[in-house]
Amino acid sequence: MLLGRVRGTVVATRKDARLEGFRLLLVEELDAAFQGVGRHVVAVDALGAGPDEVVLYTSGSSARLTETTQDRPVDAVLVAIVDEVEAGGEVRYRKSGAGR
Repeated sequence: MLLGRVRGTVVATRKDARLEGFRLLLVEELDAAFQGVGRHVVAVDALGAGPDEVVLYTSGSSARLTETTQDRPVDAVLVAIVDEVEAGGEVRYRKSGAGR
C-alpha cells in the first residue's frame, strides 16, 4: 500500500462497461513527510474520499483483489482514508476532526 493525497477527479464519459458507476480520483503519492513526490495515479474511489484527503491506495494486480474491483480493469484503488499516522512515538499526521 502507498500513501497518497486526493488531488482531483477524473471524468470519463466513455469507458469500459465494468467501470460504470465508479468515481475516479487523481491521487498524488506522498513520502514519509507527507510531501508529494510528483507521481500521480488515477484510482477507483471505493470509499467516498474527498479533496485533499490522505488515503492509502494499492496498485497493480492487488488493485483487483478488493470486493469492489474484483475482475475489473483497474490498476489503482483506494483502500483506506487515513485518520492518523504515528511514527517514533510522535503523531506525524492527524486528519482534521479526527479524535483522540
